[in-house]
Amino acid sequence: MGSASRTIWPFIILAIFVLAADQLTKYAVEKLTVAGSFRVLVPGLLNLVHTNNPGVAFGIFSESDMPWRAPVLIVFSLGVMSLIAWLLLTGRAGGWLGQYGLVVILGGAAGNLLDRISRRGVTDFIDFHVGSHHWYTFNLADCAIVVGAALVILELLRDWRHPTRERA
Repeated sequence: MGSASRTIWPFIILAIFVLAADQLTKYAVEKLTVAGSFRVLVPGLLNLVHTNNPGVAFGIFSESDMPWRAPVLIVFSLGVMSLIAWLLLTGRAGGWLGQYGLVVILGGAAGNLLDRISRRGVTDFIDFHVGSHHWYTFNLADCAIVVGAALVILELLRDWRHPTRERA
């Protein structure tokens, strides 16, 4: 087994872990709660709300009944996932922060894509809020995408603050 194949295994394992954790939590919510259910977990901060979002992040397109919505979102997700895989496989994903960030994004995107294909929408259940100010309901895949994006941004900021010196 070559060096390149050894270095890709941590990425594959992490992406599969993120995908599996996402699907397991969605499965639990779907089996243990009724769609539309609401349960306070931490008063004034966190609720469990079983919803299905046929749109994208922040409820965009969720009210649309266009027949092309699902296929376009699936193709777009596949395109983004392909780009991320290409960046990783060709060594263009930056340093370790960017690489792991992209892998976590890839796992989260795969989780939401699997929902779109199998459930015609994404199962969301985390209702975070401070008092009466609620964020959009989200899931573990969404958390992974945000954490992954934060890692990529941290790497970009780190590289911006400490540019490499040109080699002679």
